[in-house]
Amino acid sequence: MSQAGAAPGTAAATQQAQQALQTQQAAATQQAAASQAAQAAQAQAEQTGQAAQAQADQSKKPKPTHTQIQLLAINDFHGNLEPATGSGGKINDIPAGGAAYLATHLKQLRAEAKAKGQDSVTVAAGDLIGASPLLSAAFHDEPTVEALSGMGLEAASVGNHEFDEGWKELLRMQTGGCLPDGDGQNNQNSCPDPKHPFTGAKYKYLSANVFLESTHKTLFAPYTIKTFKDGKKVGFIGMTLENTPNIVTAAGVKGLSFKDEVETANALVPELKKQGVKSIVVLLHEGGFPADPKAYNSCPGISGPIVDINAGLDPEIDAIVSGHTHQAYNCSLPDKAGKPRLITSASSFGRLVTEVRLSIDNATGDVDRVNTLANNQIVTQDVVPDRQTTKLIDKYKKLVAPIESKVIGHLTTPSVVRTNDDSLESPLGNLIADAQLADPSVVSGGKKPVVAFMNPGGIRADLASNNGEVTFGKAFTVQPFNNFLVSMDMTGTQLKALLEQQFSGVNGPEAAKYKVLQVAGITYTWNPAAAAGSKIVAGSIKIGGQPLVDGTSYRIVTNNFLSDGGDGFPAFTTATNKVFGGLDIDAFASYLTAHDPYTPVATDRISIGS
Repeated sequence: MSQAGAAPGTAAATQQAQQALQTQQAAATQQAAASQAAQAAQAQAEQTGQAAQAQADQSKKPKPTHTQIQLLAINDFHGNLEPATGSGGKINDIPAGGAAYLATHLKQLRAEAKAKGQDSVTVAAGDLIGASPLLSAAFHDEPTVEALSGMGLEAASVGNHEFDEGWKELLRMQTGGCLPDGDGQNNQNSCPDPKHPFTGAKYKYLSANVFLESTHKTLFAPYTIKTFKDGKKVGFIGMTLENTPNIVTAAGVKGLSFKDEVETANALVPELKKQGVKSIVVLLHEGGFPADPKAYNSCPGISGPIVDINAGLDPEIDAIVSGHTHQAYNCSLPDKAGKPRLITSASSFGRLVTEVRLSIDNATGDVDRVNTLANNQIVTQDVVPDRQTTKLIDKYKKLVAPIESKVIGHLTTPSVVRTNDDSLESPLGNLIADAQLADPSVVSGGKKPVVAFMNPGGIRADLASNNGEVTFGKAFTVQPFNNFLVSMDMTGTQLKALLEQQFSGVNGPEAAKYKVLQVAGITYTWNPAAAAGSKIVAGSIKIGGQPLVDGTSYRIVTNNFLSDGGDGFPAFTTATNKVFGGLDIDAFASYLTAHDPYTPVATDRISIGS
């Protein structure tokens, strides 16, 4: 029988069965949904209970008593984008420095602080630019400002070398803009890449004690306040070397007045406290001299201006990040209240970075001195150099090539050699000394130097030529240190002591250690057979052809390295009325241009006799 012929009763029964099944399925679904809802409610209740318990447990835990803030600091970078050469590129015989390596170390240190939940700030204590290698100096130090901005520097005090090209130029370093310097004129070129003009520093220059005489306002902001994520405030006071006018060219600071560091900083303490700042750090471009220069994480027997400045600063000031002396130290000295105060300095040329763990008491908002620690870390070259900084350096290395290859003069001989004669005088030494004596930047009050001294160790290579042509790069190879020329007054007695120091003390007494200065304007005879301290033949010293007079004061010129007593010549430190002029390399290049072509002169200024 086919389905079409089925009985009506059978179809009705089937329909009833299907309806019953659907009803059962709906009931089961509702029951399952109700069960799931109940389970969800129970889970929610459990979670709520757990959260409440966690909150209760958390409330029972003691809140942190201190906030740790990472402070990273450098000083006296002096435009050393590439690692410095010789001893200036090492810390205790470890190769150190270079902007690309410094950038990497800073990134790594910040990452370590972030992993600990710490905020970080990066600051500097002056002389970031000035007395720079050619790679930076050729572009008015714009490359260095760009590099430091890219590294995350936030605030820097103004050092004396920041005024090397004058305070108006320093303002440009902050705000940006380009100089109309003739596209490489005078071996410098502002904004060499027209597609990327100089935009100025991203960090803030600070100088609390430098005032414009016309307005009595500070040249830059005296301080900056950094507010961290938990509301903690740290004030940074920027302080410039008070003695700056005495060690830079007068034109560079004309119209400015420099005030006492201690008085200025102390006067700002109440102002900062009114703004809720209880943690105060001074970025000071002045420093000290530890007895052991290699002990870079301590301050054994430290002396110098930093000691007196620390003793005079308000006890409310919690730490001093210092510089200027190019020394490395890290320790605490007692303040006026007898409490320990952190004093640090990170050497120079980016070879060290100081990491400070600034510990702030959450109850008082002030620095806990006992729990504030610092560590001077060597900027080693065993890390991957920062890619962006490396790219910046490579760009300027290409741009500096035309300046480096610029012909500044000619030689009538293939070269001028630094090889000494029997008296330890050299043709190149005479040329450099003559260039120093002729440099107008060291003339002070109308007084021109009459004698020049050059250290032989500062002459790094013969002056070579290419078919008689001398390039700026070749001249820079001879004098690569960017030392400044310094004129000063020395008596005849002091000059005698200076000449004897060539053969005694650290420069003797054996012949192999003699360090005879290269000279201009002075002649004398020395006796190799005489005892140390008596090698200069009596009556042989003449200045300008006239016999030296003990009590007469003579204006002399040398470089800042010797001026500070370098190379074992402490007699220079007894000189008076010191005035800083321009760079030694600029004097050298200008002299070659003014005496084009140049013929080496006879080595007849120093002689041997008895």
